[in-house]
Amino acid sequence: MRIRGINGIRISSALLDSCKQSPYSKQRLVKDIIAGVTVGIIAIPLAMALAIASGVPPQHGLYTAIIAGLIIALTGGSRFSVSGPTAAFVVILYPVAMQYGLSGLLVATLLSGIFLVIMGVLRLGRLIEYIPLSVVLGFTAGIAITIATMQIKDFFGLTLEAMPESYISKVITLFKAFPTLSIADTLVGLSTFLVLIFWRKLKLKFPPHLPALLVGVGVMLFLNLFDLSVDTIGSRFSYILADGSIGQGVPSILPQFTLPWNIQGSAISWDWNTMTSLVPVALIMAMLCAIESLLCAVVLDGMTNTKHNSNGELIGQGLGNIITPFFGGISATAAIARSAANVRAGSTSPVSSMIHALVVLFALLFLAPILSFLPLSAMAALLFIVAWNMSEAHKVIYILKRAPKDDIITMLLCMSLTVLLDMVIAITVGIILASLLFMRRIANMTTLIELKEHCDEETLTIKVNGPLFFAAAEKVFIELYQKAEHHKSIVMQWDHVSMLDAGGLNALIHFIEVLPPDTHILICELQFQPLKTLARAKVTPIEGKLSFYSTLDEALQTLKK
Repeated sequence: MRIRGINGIRISSALLDSCKQSPYSKQRLVKDIIAGVTVGIIAIPLAMALAIASGVPPQHGLYTAIIAGLIIALTGGSRFSVSGPTAAFVVILYPVAMQYGLSGLLVATLLSGIFLVIMGVLRLGRLIEYIPLSVVLGFTAGIAITIATMQIKDFFGLTLEAMPESYISKVITLFKAFPTLSIADTLVGLSTFLVLIFWRKLKLKFPPHLPALLVGVGVMLFLNLFDLSVDTIGSRFSYILADGSIGQGVPSILPQFTLPWNIQGSAISWDWNTMTSLVPVALIMAMLCAIESLLCAVVLDGMTNTKHNSNGELIGQGLGNIITPFFGGISATAAIARSAANVRAGSTSPVSSMIHALVVLFALLFLAPILSFLPLSAMAALLFIVAWNMSEAHKVIYILKRAPKDDIITMLLCMSLTVLLDMVIAITVGIILASLLFMRRIANMTTLIELKEHCDEETLTIKVNGPLFFAAAEKVFIELYQKAEHHKSIVMQWDHVSMLDAGGLNALIHFIEVLPPDTHILICELQFQPLKTLARAKVTPIEGKLSFYSTLDEALQTLKK
């Protein structure tokens, strides 16, 4: 089913479409409940861990999974996507949270949601496909490296006064802090990490996140018997309730409606300097959300033989990111790992994603004291695995071994810039470099082939093979000018010229002008786009100078006459 959207755009609701294709039955509901509960169990620790990594208290990750999980499931264009906080945003959100506080982060999320809705309304969903794989792998691998580095402190229980901003300084600071390593935190983190790694060998369908955390908690309780303390969510984070009371860990209350820019203790003003700083960040957040969500939708389409609505998904993600900040939630997008787990658990519709949000809500309301008891080193181990999966190391290795050098250079540069500078610069430089290298590659494909069987002392017959655009045309016509010396007639076959742009047109006109006055140019077998460009430029035949023919034979017969 489709509903009419903004400005007459027809938006597909994945929820309505899934119910229309086959009646929603009790059997489907049972499958969706099982899938939703499974993904909810995965999402609870991940949401908190990603919020902590983003520089905000853990409950804000839970708020994101609840509100965004419900809104995007209702309005998005992908049937099986599960949305919430993801690792991809950590690198962007953490600096914003450090500089502007929670309010600045929520305002940036709100602005990114507006950008996403605009992208969907303008039907830009398909344009995301034009971002090269080398760029995507470069910045995701760079993000994974950064996230893993940020978890070293909690994993080993290091004591640090402050973490520097630059990556190199962070590595140096962490290295210097290693003498403060906590044996207890390290043992808890290591035990959690080992369970996460070896769980798959047991070939159990149940996800490893909960068992790994339970093992980590068990090790922590054992170490407590020997007076070895471990840093937990409850020991690090606190909150203030409406009555002024202070609690530790995660508050067991519903997400409260609040103005994103007026959070107590971190309110921001809507001045020019603040907005000029947050708008670029919000735009890159929107781009990243679009890339992540649509890549996730494509992966799910391959797993389920379905088809998502890209523009509808962008609008759904936008609405989720607009509404979520008003309830304390941070930036959300479709999570590939959780969405894939959703499909493998038997999901049949977006109902499973909504149930996943309700499971997280249940945990917030009734299990908050238990969640506050989770060790931070165990959460860090969880994010180590998330970072490894996000890096897609097997694809990176494949590109390093098999891909053209241009793609390898682009990927490594994008990865390095993401780690050493920031993702905004990395994506910008990566896309520009990939575009330039692609144009060079296409330009090198445009060649001249001399048809010697149709050549003699006075006639040069050339087949132009490839597009005549600004990056290739000048080189091609310079080469042709050198070949055309002492020939009275030049026959050009354009049956493989798929494109002629303004640069190519200018090079052609210049070529005609610099040839001797008695040289005749015959162009044949024009394709539609070059013909349209010549007609628009009002390039017409010139008697004795320029002629056009339908076929090569017709042009050659004219010369014989």
